[in-house]
Amino acid sequence: MACAKVPLDEQHVTDIIGPNGRERTLPALHPDRKEERCFLLYKPPPEKNLSAQTEEFLEQAQFISEDLDWLLSLPHDKFWCQVVFDESVQRCLDSYLSYAPRSLDVTLSLSSPAVADMQRCIHRSVFMVFLRMATHKESKENFITPEVFGEIIYNNFLFDIPKILDLCVLFGKGNAQLLHKMIVDSDLVDLMVYMCDTCTTLHSFLDIFPAACQTFHSHGFLSRLTSFYEMAVPELEKAVRKRNFDRSVQEDLWSRLCHSRKKLVEIAHLLIQHTCLQPILEGTENTLSYVEDLLQNFTNFIQEKRFLADYDEQFPLEDDISLLQQVSPHLDETRTSYLLQAVESAWDSVGKKRGGRPRMLAAGAGVGAGSDWDGRGAAAAGLQGATAAAAAVEDFPQKGDNGAVCTVSAGELESLLTHIRELLPDLGEGFILACLEEYGYNTELVINNILEDRLAPALDKLDRAMPRPVKEELPEVLDSRSNVFDDDDFDVFHRDQVDLSRIWKGKKKGESLQALLDDKQHIAEQKARYLAYETVVDEVLVGPGEPGATGSGFLLDNYDDEYDDTYDNSQVGANDLDDDDDLLNRRPFTTPLVLQMHKKAQGREEEEEDEDVENKDDGVKRDLFVQDPAVLRERAEARRAAMQHRRGYRPPPPRQVEGKPKGQGQTQETVLDRRRKEANKSRGANHNRRNMADRKRNKGMIPS
Repeated sequence: MACAKVPLDEQHVTDIIGPNGRERTLPALHPDRKEERCFLLYKPPPEKNLSAQTEEFLEQAQFISEDLDWLLSLPHDKFWCQVVFDESVQRCLDSYLSYAPRSLDVTLSLSSPAVADMQRCIHRSVFMVFLRMATHKESKENFITPEVFGEIIYNNFLFDIPKILDLCVLFGKGNAQLLHKMIVDSDLVDLMVYMCDTCTTLHSFLDIFPAACQTFHSHGFLSRLTSFYEMAVPELEKAVRKRNFDRSVQEDLWSRLCHSRKKLVEIAHLLIQHTCLQPILEGTENTLSYVEDLLQNFTNFIQEKRFLADYDEQFPLEDDISLLQQVSPHLDETRTSYLLQAVESAWDSVGKKRGGRPRMLAAGAGVGAGSDWDGRGAAAAGLQGATAAAAAVEDFPQKGDNGAVCTVSAGELESLLTHIRELLPDLGEGFILACLEEYGYNTELVINNILEDRLAPALDKLDRAMPRPVKEELPEVLDSRSNVFDDDDFDVFHRDQVDLSRIWKGKKKGESLQALLDDKQHIAEQKARYLAYETVVDEVLVGPGEPGATGSGFLLDNYDDEYDDTYDNSQVGANDLDDDDDLLNRRPFTTPLVLQMHKKAQGREEEEEDEDVENKDDGVKRDLFVQDPAVLRERAEARRAAMQHRRGYRPPPPRQVEGKPKGQGQTQETVLDRRRKEANKSRGANHNRRNMADRKRNKGMIPS
């Protein structure tokens, strides 16, 4: 059994299975613990009160009611096992949310009392099941950990945005507080995003394809939309106002809610325009039937006071009623007066003041009469409700937080630009960007200030058609590079055309080797350059007034009296016999250092050759085929010692690294030798194998 004060997700139960009564322990939430029971799908009541269809509905509804009552009677652990692991339960609940009649559907009003009673019974049972599914703690003993409860709802799709919207429409009246608690426990941000996207998508579809308005109207979509608006919008406003969001998140949620309200009202107007107003203005047959249909729609709006006030704010009902009075002179004035009084009552009930609001052209006149309906005026009227509602809850500042400019990504900025340009297509992108930067990227505030001419002085001086500033492009890498071959004959990055005749691969076609050798064109090109050095001019032709000029017009070299030209034409010392001794006495001859080093190396080689000759004459027997290796090693060692002695080489002192046995102490020389060996052991032996191998490979000793 379940333990006290332990969450259900941590409980374990022991079941007895098999004929032998074997026990096994399972988690309290386990698929094997659900009961095998098939829940039927819900079908709406029949449209006509026929006996066969009525009996079929009552029989199927009776099974559904009994199954739901059985589900509600289960204990806490069994209930959640059935809800989570029985797919037929979720299919049954989803079918009811999809096909259950709404409050204003004609189907329920035409049904028999038995059908109505059975429908109310199922309606209550479904709501109780959803209410229990939205409660994570039923008592001190029966509860689920909140984190695990959220994962169960999310992973099993027990609640999602479409279900929440359907719950608001079906169970909104009389259960507002309970539904408010269910919505608050869900993710409000996802709900707002989903509703905003749905409203925008649906409005765009009906605006682009007006023929679908008739289909929507025939299925009672207008009554469902007004009912949803009346139930959901006030509760969502309270939820946004009470939740402790960051200021930026709260402003975003409020902006989405205002946009959704505006689109819902415009959807309702599109349905009325294309199903009632358009046929009336075109003067089609059965005009009175369309007039009656329009008045009936307005009468249905009376019950939804919040929706009626917001609809009248964007599309005044008195303008449409004035149009009906022109088309149908015999229109019942009592009925129209009742509608206008209901509008005034709706304004008073929601706490709004009707006076001072901007008036727009009648919707019917703007379509039927062919007048040019200004897009800016439509946007002003369309956004008036959103800005007024925003001001009723919280007065947003004229800039972003503390006047700081908000940073948005490139994709978000393009989305904001597109949103504003759809409403105000006459504005340039540069002007819109300046306004967004001034008002903290708040689109609703930007649009409101533009339409009401309350822009900042700096923005008011700008050109409203100002284009978007051109972004400075960085220079290309090829244009900014520097190379020694820039602007030469073959620089393809700066030249569009290159002489391809000067480019070939291999031997040039059409020329032989002899023709190439006989071509002396390059010599002829250089001939004119070297001819300039052949002419030596002693006299330079100058003008009469220039310095150094003579009467004949030539510039002559003036004679220098200080120059001694006695021996210019004589060969002085040509026949003298030079004495080598005199030259050497003045400066002794010195052998250059490079030649001295070469001389030393040559002398060293000669000494080695002499030693080899002497070693060959050491009385070695020439007839020996193989000499004694020990004798050869002794001779080589003797020669090496003699050479080292002759060069003044001093052998290093002996290294005593072995030392005395352990425990008897070591001399200072042994300690130093060991330390020296440890420091230099990587220079030889096997520690330098790779470096030596690379050295041999580089010299060609090892094949690659």
